[in-house]
Amino acid sequence: MAAHAGVSLGTVSNVLNRPELVSERTRGRVQRSIEALGFIRNDSARQLRSGASRTVAYVLHDTANPFFTDVADGVQRTTDPAGLALYLCNSGEDADRQAFFLDLLEQQRVTGVLITPVDPDDPRIAALAARGTPVVLVDRPARGDLCSVAVDDVLGGDIAAEHLLAAGHRRLAFVGGPLPLGQVADRLSGARRALQRTGGADLQVVETAALTIAEGRRAAEHIAALPAGHRPTAVFCANDLLALGVLRQCAALGLRVPEDIALVGYDDIEFAEAAAVPLTSVRQPRRLLGRTAAELLLAEARDTGGHEHRRILYDPELIVRASTSGPAPSA
Repeated sequence: MAAHAGVSLGTVSNVLNRPELVSERTRGRVQRSIEALGFIRNDSARQLRSGASRTVAYVLHDTANPFFTDVADGVQRTTDPAGLALYLCNSGEDADRQAFFLDLLEQQRVTGVLITPVDPDDPRIAALAARGTPVVLVDRPARGDLCSVAVDDVLGGDIAAEHLLAAGHRRLAFVGGPLPLGQVADRLSGARRALQRTGGADLQVVETAALTIAEGRRAAEHIAALPAGHRPTAVFCANDLLALGVLRQCAALGLRVPEDIALVGYDDIEFAEAAAVPLTSVRQPRRLLGRTAAELLLAEARDTGGHEHRRILYDPELIVRASTSGPAPSA
């Protein structure tokens, strides 16, 4: 291209990277050569030479869950104006798959990594940050030397159970899993805290293999098969997809919501309000989580020294709809 335009390689480089250093006449000659030769800039090679990147990544649990796609939308609303592309990596709650993505992203020299971790104590996450890649945890509080943005899930579980207890329910079920998953464990812990504070109520735990509609339907089958005197009159699900599965299966089995079983979900995804019986849910500020996490990541990436890690924890909000309205069924 330099020969075609009759200029030096350095002049071509300046036109592409620092055009203000080149006269308008020379810039025009180089631009005409670019168009004539069909030149396409190779940003990947340039980034590898410079060690810089114009991409960030979000490693999330499940791209089929609208909660995570809403968080990702919040991330993108911050990265787009910064001129950065966003990679989405679906771990599927699989630690090995998460490790694969972390290795790959480090090799790609991304600007930074946002991650909703399968295990927040995974040493690979801390090691990635220690080697110089900014990392921010999303939807899980950080316990190490990292930034994080999360919601108080213990409080969320507490206000969900308290709402059902205040309506007069004394036989409750918690549907969620796998139980070791941090978000699930915290929401269950919060529900138990509410029951301990109130007293005189029981909580059955129905563990699921995943946080999906199909698992919610299976949980509803289990609950419906219990003897009437032992069947819960209210169900708190660890996320809205489970709750929608419970709602659907209750309808198939002839159980009315909320007359026979009151139902609370978690996340308040858009489908919660649009359900056949609008779903009471614990709302997380999904897009705000994404925007805040991306802002923390970019601040760390741009900092040349003295960066202070921040751990931001938002409060959830209970959104009451028809799935819990009305009095509790009689014991």
